[in-house]
Amino acid sequence: MKYKTRLKASHGLIDLTPLVDVIFLMLIFFIVTSTILPLKSLGIENPTLSKNSPPLMTQILVVVDAQNVLYVGSKKAIIDLGSFADAIREEVKKFEQEGGTSTPTLVLSIDKRVSYEVFLKLFSRAMELDLPLRLSYKNEDA
Repeated sequence: MKYKTRLKASHGLIDLTPLVDVIFLMLIFFIVTSTILPLKSLGIENPTLSKNSPPLMTQILVVVDAQNVLYVGSKKAIIDLGSFADAIREEVKKFEQEGGTSTPTLVLSIDKRVSYEVFLKLFSRAMELDLPLRLSYKNEDA
């Protein structure tokens, strides 16, 4: 028995729906797993010293770029100097909730073009928090 069909065979059409689904899944994965502002993208120029820095431990990173913008934490949240202490206390709470047993170190990475006045204001507020402090710098040999 011979069957007749009225549909024509289409050789030029490709279903792109599975490809689009996979691309969206990959896009979502990379957005979720990436950091918002990596430290290298901020263009911080640390001063150089001829001393080796201590090893990196549990730390809360504070970055001040050349335009005096203040970033706090691993997500580089932009804050002002007035809410600096609250932001650091929030980061310490997050650290303790994640099961941190030691006291986190507050690491100040300040661009060498930042004015001395801004540095002193930030440094004095950091000292009031009673956390171990560390200043970030580049090694002269590197």
